[in-house]
Amino acid sequence: MTEHAIPRAASAYDAPLLVRHLLTRLDTQHRDQEIVYAHHRRLTYQTFHERIARAANMLDSLGVSAGDTVAVFDWDSHRYLECLFAIPMLGAVLHTVNIRLSPEQILYTMNHAADKVVLVHRDFLPLIETIVDRIQTVATWVLLSDDAVDVESPVTLAGEYETLLEAADDNRSFLDFDENTRATTFYTTGTTGDPKGVCFSHRQLVIHTLGQVAALASPASQGCFHNSDVYMPITPMFHVHAWGIPYMATLLGVKQVYPGRYDPATLITLIKNEGVTFSHCVPTILHMLLNAPEAQDADFSRWKVIVGGSAMSPALARQALDMGIDVFSGYGMSESCPVLTLAQLRVEDLELATEDQLYYRCKAGRAVPMVELRVVD
Repeated sequence: MTEHAIPRAASAYDAPLLVRHLLTRLDTQHRDQEIVYAHHRRLTYQTFHERIARAANMLDSLGVSAGDTVAVFDWDSHRYLECLFAIPMLGAVLHTVNIRLSPEQILYTMNHAADKVVLVHRDFLPLIETIVDRIQTVATWVLLSDDAVDVESPVTLAGEYETLLEAADDNRSFLDFDENTRATTFYTTGTTGDPKGVCFSHRQLVIHTLGQVAALASPASQGCFHNSDVYMPITPMFHVHAWGIPYMATLLGVKQVYPGRYDPATLITLIKNEGVTFSHCVPTILHMLLNAPEAQDADFSRWKVIVGGSAMSPALARQALDMGIDVFSGYGMSESCPVLTLAQLRVEDLELATEDQLYYRCKAGRAVPMVELRVVD
């Protein structure tokens, strides 16, 4: 039987998998839950929902149409979370700019992506100023700032994000469209030559989110992420949507904490004061945090951490476990959205001695739901 000969279910209906559907329960079941941006701002999910509408209306007023690309230069913030939703929900494409690239590489990615509007944190204006004369497609620049201090720059700014948001309507009806529409794009340096771009559709982002929920919300304890957790990413939001976990955290309605620019003292203070229980990072960041002076009197006994990006050493895993952290590995690639495997322990593994558990916690793990893997020699 050919694919075309397989009959369609009589009761089937067309309901595209769109990023906006991850917000379905926000204003009814989680409206009072908090989103925290370092020491700068606290808002509820209800306000977050309204700000997504304001951001979309603001971008609409700046001339953003379906298919246009909007770039973001920012640290991990509530603004970035709003952009993860508002820009794709317009039918536009979010370009999460890789700020670790060189200025010349960033110039290449912006021209290649054909960015039309750019939201740029004031910290990155000096970088932009070195390449702005060679950026080919950008029509509008919007300033992102954590304070009200005036900015002097040769870059012509249309306004400051919060000011523009305040002037925008907080109500918008988002339309359905093809679930295979591009939602985001990101450039990686994992190859030779110019950075290579990867694109993700709405369908990919939603399925990846559901796969992560199935993998992380099902364990009884070890490696579990549930709606009573407090989430803080320590991998950049520009890097494959902080491994896609902000989408999952939003879907589950958990408290979210965004730390801004990474600094050990700030990160540990947020873990302590906001009760952070779930994060993810690369080994070097975890090592930096565990050996920071502020970590010596910190209680990490409720903190669960996925480590990826490179292999976690048994020594680092042992140090984390000794400090009370439920640490385990994850594996993925930029091209895969990215999570493919997680090294969560099986029930029977929890009975093993710590040294034996280390072996499993440091491995790549098993494929998460809806992922098919094959080892090729």
